[in-house]
Amino acid sequence: MTKVSPEIVTAPALLSVSADVSFALDCFPKYKLGPDNRILEEPKDEDKGPSLKEVVEKETSQLTEQHKRLSVRDLASKFDKNLAAAAKLSDEAKLREVSSLEGHVLLKKLRDALESLRCRLTGKNKEDVEKAISMVEVLAVKLTQKEGELIQEKFEVKKLVNFLKQASEDAKKLVGQEKSFACAEIESARAVVQRFGEALEEEERNSKSSKKQDVAELMEEVQEARRIKLLHQPSKVMDMELELRALRIQIREKSIFSFKLQKELTMSKRAEENRSRLYFLDGSETLGSYLKIQPRSANAPALSRCTVQWFRLSSDGSQQDAISGATTPWYAPEPLDVGRVLQAEISLNGKKDSLTTLGSIEPAAGQDSYIETLMRKSHAEFNVVISQMNGQGYPSHSSHVLSVGKTRMKLCRGWISKAREIYSSSMQLCGVRSDNSDAAKGVFWQARKGLSFVLTFNSERERNAAIVIARKYALDSNVMLAGLHDNF
Repeated sequence: MTKVSPEIVTAPALLSVSADVSFALDCFPKYKLGPDNRILEEPKDEDKGPSLKEVVEKETSQLTEQHKRLSVRDLASKFDKNLAAAAKLSDEAKLREVSSLEGHVLLKKLRDALESLRCRLTGKNKEDVEKAISMVEVLAVKLTQKEGELIQEKFEVKKLVNFLKQASEDAKKLVGQEKSFACAEIESARAVVQRFGEALEEEERNSKSSKKQDVAELMEEVQEARRIKLLHQPSKVMDMELELRALRIQIREKSIFSFKLQKELTMSKRAEENRSRLYFLDGSETLGSYLKIQPRSANAPALSRCTVQWFRLSSDGSQQDAISGATTPWYAPEPLDVGRVLQAEISLNGKKDSLTTLGSIEPAAGQDSYIETLMRKSHAEFNVVISQMNGQGYPSHSSHVLSVGKTRMKLCRGWISKAREIYSSSMQLCGVRSDNSDAAKGVFWQARKGLSFVLTFNSERERNAAIVIARKYALDSNVMLAGLHDNF
């Protein structure tokens, strides 16, 4: 048998690769080929743990869940760290993109070299070159797919970087806001210190006898406020929430003390002004008592020749409301007067003189608990005597029962009802404005238009409780129950 040697065709040397191309690896990646030179699967790399992107996303989700339990400064620091990690991930994606571009250049030059070699070979060698070209094309397709995945990953990384940048900016803004809030608290503390300094000067002028003791106490308070102010430096804002809370409590206490001090000064000024008047107010300034205008000297004009009008003033004296029907030297405060200052204006021949209570009307002791006890029942009942009916004297002084319910009021004696009306806009209820000492026990009740009573209770406490309970029940029915022209 004759041995035939295969024809050997000498091929020209392969084209050299450009020197400006760099490779990430020293060798080609290994692929598993199937029929028709198709790549079936790629060998899996060794498990090197989660990627940097997965770590960043995991920490970002943890920060989102735990940001309420972290301080703002720690949150900003975490966002900054993740922002640096995301920037590093972005740089790594850029390097991978460069590697992908170099792979395309290498595959193109390799394919061109194989095409040039195919033209020069024949037989089985040519078939091998064609298989190599098909493998290169398959690799090019796979590289294109990888490049698409890389673009998508680059887009996600860019989105993550923008999110972390925005979160970092938001955290910095929040730090700035908290810092501004703390500065506002510091300015408020400074204002409190200034107010107490002014109160100290006023106290020194008005109370020389207790000067040393009051000055020492106020100086301690000022020193405490200054100590708190020094503690609240902007650099320590985030770590001093407890100190701020304590400061607020102390400021509240100082405000209460300042309010009491101002009230005492106001009462002192009013007492000084009342000393120069021709008349003065006699009586206790509490609910359940009555006030009476008395002449200060024998030279004062007789009150019978004067015109009297009582007013309600706000605590600062900015609002003045006339009390309808209160035109006598006597006046018994009612629950509507609690917390208000009362003023009596005396007019004679065009000249006016006014008297003001030293302070606001104080509530009666134990009145609130007594009212709460009565309101636990379905309705409250009081024994009363009818003094007047429709503006005329009532001859009978027999006892009646006034029932104050949640929807109506009823006045009866046994089975006989004098009035039984639901709460309405035509109903009126207020204290009696009469010229006698029993005014503190009496009320004026207009059940409806054309039917009114003047009722006298057994005690001042029952009279005030009946007015308060009736007004609360009426308010639940959207009815403002008061006297004529009275304002709540």
